[in-house]
Amino acid sequence: MEMVSGSGSFTAAGIQPSQSARIEVIGVGGGGSNAVNRMILSDLEGVGYRVLNTDAQALIQSQAQQRLQLGQTLTRGLGAGGNPTIGQKAAEESRTDLHDALQGSDLVFIAAGMGGGTGTGAAPVVAEVAREVGALTVGIVTKPFGFEGRRRMRQADEGIARLAEHVDTLIVIPNDRLRDAIGGAPLQEAFRSADDVLRMGVKGISDIITCPGLVNVDFADVRSVMTEAGTALLGIGIGSGRSRAVEAAQAAIASPLLETERIDGAKGCVINISGGKDMTLEDMTTASEVIYDVVDPEANIIVGAVVDEALEGEIHVTVIATGFENKQPYRSERSRSMPSDG
Repeated sequence: MEMVSGSGSFTAAGIQPSQSARIEVIGVGGGGSNAVNRMILSDLEGVGYRVLNTDAQALIQSQAQQRLQLGQTLTRGLGAGGNPTIGQKAAEESRTDLHDALQGSDLVFIAAGMGGGTGTGAAPVVAEVAREVGALTVGIVTKPFGFEGRRRMRQADEGIARLAEHVDTLIVIPNDRLRDAIGGAPLQEAFRSADDVLRMGVKGISDIITCPGLVNVDFADVRSVMTEAGTALLGIGIGSGRSRAVEAAQAAIASPLLETERIDGAKGCVINISGGKDMTLEDMTTASEVIYDVVDPEANIIVGAVVDEALEGEIHVTVIATGFENKQPYRSERSRSMPSDG
């Protein structure tokens, strides 16, 4: 079969297949490594996994095949002791190794639990290196539960502010907001839920690039929304039954993970609509329109639809909203509402 373009004709045999985007998920520190383990065990495909840690024992226990010990000379494999300065220095010591590991990546997700030593201190350095090699860089991190203490929360806020300076897009998941979603679940399940949210955030973006879908989205589409986008909001919704599309979309834009923020007025939006083989065009249209109604009328919206046989009878909607008017640096909970230590 011959295909015709504006500049002449060419045969299908002469078309060179394009390389797929290289997507890397980097788990930094204990929290990030736990999140990566969950992604691997859930069979999230189409991405490469790598874990970075100052704790050699934790690296040995990771499910990831690609592992990098940070700051071998500085920490001797014993961890950062909850000190972000040690985490930062360890990453700087291993900067050349980081550069070699990330070279050639198109999209880098940096997953970390903020508030400790390695994730908080090293994640900004990893992001800086990822940008240096030309990758679209997305930070997706959690903030500590309130019961973990003020010191850890303060360190998390400071680390997130530094990370925001080096990523294209930053998604912050406040663990305390998960309580609205999981209620009185056991403590272990609460921490697993935090890992799952990181997984769903990565999956929401990566699936529409890597999975053949009803509506195909390429990497350039996602890059157009997420490059230098600043702070983003993540919403996740699930619907079933006759009104499943509306239910899922409304749940996504009213997600507990959005804190007091809303996606109203967002100028960029990546939407992943996933369902079983029974998902219809009407489902897609209905879910999309719910979101269109609340974002900026001129928003750059990328919609991908993915069929997953396991979701028969359900619609899952993931929304990553960017491009807000304030577009200001990350504002900590502390600066909004927490009393001073003095």
